Amino acid sequence: METVQTRDGEVTEQIEAMLDSQKRVLAELRKVIVGQDRVIEEVLIAIYVGGHSLITGMPGLAKTLLVRSIAETLGLSFKRIQFTPDLMPADITGTEIIEEDRTTGKRHLEFVPGPIFSNLILADEINRTPPKTQAALLEAMQEKSVTVGGKTFDLRPPFFVLATQNPIELEGTYPLPEAQLDRFMLNIIIDYLEEDHEIDVVNRTTGGPAERIAQVVSGEDLLSYQQVIRQIPASDAVTRYAVKLVRASRPDDVDAPSFSKEWLSYGASLRASQFLILGGKARALMNQRYNVSVDDIRALAKPVMRHRILTNFHAESEGVEPDQIIDRLLETVSPPASGL
Repeated sequence: METVQTRDGEVTEQIEAMLDSQKRVLAELRKVIVGQDRVIEEVLIAIYVGGHSLITGMPGLAKTLLVRSIAETLGLSFKRIQFTPDLMPADITGTEIIEEDRTTGKRHLEFVPGPIFSNLILADEINRTPPKTQAALLEAMQEKSVTVGGKTFDLRPPFFVLATQNPIELEGTYPLPEAQLDRFMLNIIIDYLEEDHEIDVVNRTTGGPAERIAQVVSGEDLLSYQQVIRQIPASDAVTRYAVKLVRASRPDDVDAPSFSKEWLSYGASLRASQFLILGGKARALMNQRYNVSVDDIRALAKPVMRHRILTNFHAESEGVEPDQIIDRLLETVSPPASGL
């Protein structure tokens, strides 16, 4: 295996540790997750940079198993919140209760933390709860803190939200508003397995007990990896390519292609440009490279942008999906001439 070298030719211990732990994490996850290497890679990219992920897929595709297994192998405290129409914000953030001091008889309010006070939150079927409850996650996802009763409580890092949603059931669901969608670094699509992989899953799950997942790293390790990844360089040419790709999705931009103006109401935000580069740094290092390439940007274009572009009536009437528009953007926006 080739080593990753810094610009001064020295291999840092942190980079070696991250690459070694990545191999062991993948080995542990493959004990229970079969044939979803792309999904695993994208979730790990988000976690390695401290981002949140939205996982979209049909029921029964092991979304919950994936998140729970990641929490186990990364040594993170884990809480699953089942989002339902009657879920209240306090059920997520926690609430204040009246406590009585037995010695003095005086009463006071005491905060009881909710499930949000964990390292890894599985927000299961997040689009089944009303916007008021969905909004309870906004501050936590962006500010890494929760405000209850006028008091602000910091969430202990690392902190990640992995939310799932079912793409086919519309009755009784509440689509996530754009402001909340934008806080998810990636929208990861999990699809049906290939036939051989599905046979493997059936054999594994109808036989003996499942293999146990071992902890490979700790939360402190992840925080150090996040700092290492931010030091990976991205050339001006690659950064400009990422920004041009995002700007081309904005129908009001003067340089936007005609199909963006025809099919889109809104394009991707500045966060898309930031996450393309940040995710590219993680992907480069995970593939033992010490620079971000155009291929990294192109590989992350769909998970970063598909939930940030809003199609209009014309696109919907013609059956044009966000991924198809992103494919057109990738064909239209020219990569750097150097081919980085």
